[in-house]
Amino acid sequence: MNGEAHEHAAASGLAVARSLLQAVLTQMANLPLAILLLVSLAFVPLGVGLALLPPVLFALRGLANQQRRWAAEWSGVEIVVPYRPRPENASGFGIVKWLLRDPATWRDMLWTVVNSVTGLVLAGLPAALVVYGLEGVLVAPWMPNVHTFGWGPFWPLSDYGLTGSVGSALLGSLMLLVGWQLGPSIMRAYAIVNRSMLGPTRGRLEERVRELTETRSETVDASAAELRRIERDLHDGAQARIVAVSMTIGLAEQLVKDDPEAAARLMAEARQASGTALTELRDLVRGIHPPVLAERGLDGGLRALALTLPMPVDVAVDVPGRAAPPVESAAYFAVAEMLANAAKHAEAARAWVDVRHNGSALVMIVGDDGRGGADPAAGGGMRGIERRLAAFDGTLAVTSPEGGPTVVTMELPCALSSPKT
Repeated sequence: MNGEAHEHAAASGLAVARSLLQAVLTQMANLPLAILLLVSLAFVPLGVGLALLPPVLFALRGLANQQRRWAAEWSGVEIVVPYRPRPENASGFGIVKWLLRDPATWRDMLWTVVNSVTGLVLAGLPAALVVYGLEGVLVAPWMPNVHTFGWGPFWPLSDYGLTGSVGSALLGSLMLLVGWQLGPSIMRAYAIVNRSMLGPTRGRLEERVRELTETRSETVDASAAELRRIERDLHDGAQARIVAVSMTIGLAEQLVKDDPEAAARLMAEARQASGTALTELRDLVRGIHPPVLAERGLDGGLRALALTLPMPVDVAVDVPGRAAPPVESAAYFAVAEMLANAAKHAEAARAWVDVRHNGSALVMIVGDDGRGGADPAAGGGMRGIERRLAAFDGTLAVTSPEGGPTVVTMELPCALSSPKT
């Protein structure tokens, strides 16, 4: 019981502190952002608002995303990020159109106005109850000339003779108890209110279901094609060589008494063929899940990959932990495909790889100084990688003007396990 009591006390204390933080934040961030939004929208017809809107809206998204994280971490209320993906190569007026055409942007605007009130009243309620409760218990009893808390809602207590020190102590204790006990529940209610405005709309959820259905279909097709490739490679490669080895050994067995030299030559051929078959099997396994990933992680795997290419590749990896094996495998093959394209098609003299974890996703940037012109819409390996990443809710963006350079940015949402040691 003592352990549970300590846990509840800690949760209540955190709820009160977070309540105070939210109340202050709404007045220092939400209210100024709401005013800036109104001013920016008002000046859009004059052109000035077009320059003001993007930074203000990005700041609003940052604040809304912080609220989403706090709702999940503090109250266990998950709020899905509803924003539409940014169009490739969007800049200038294109960014403004993308932002204003996203329904989530307008819901954020509504939220920042509403939250200026709900954040102060609802989120700040636990802190207000505790602060006023402490005042009633510790301050008001020593100020007999001051009526209980000095404000209206507690005047009816005078009808029962509960004025002055006694009334202040009783009311203070009650408010302190309510604020302390109900703090976590009030903060959860505030998170639920935020979810109603910051979460995806029904239309967005339906759109997301369609996206997931398409992604699932593409993933199934890609998996089927991969299985057919493995079957073909086994049948035409290693299996054929193993059959040939078996036949060669059979011939050697027949010749071992009559022509030992010929039998020895056949056994040497069989040994060479078995070594070739083993190499092909190893290559096939690497194509499914490279052993180097399990042994050395993504960092070591990419550095080993870079050494096999016919051009110098600069590799920088800053991933403080391990992603799930399927995610690491997808990341490895995505980078491998981009580097293969740089070597085979782009006629690049140098390439570079930068892989980092931004807290929620693996961000992989692969660039080369080749002739450019890469386009995922043309199909091929790049389109296959795009489908592979989509199975993990990943994205791929390509910047590749004619004449180069080519820069491919890929993101894979994932969490990391224990840090590297």
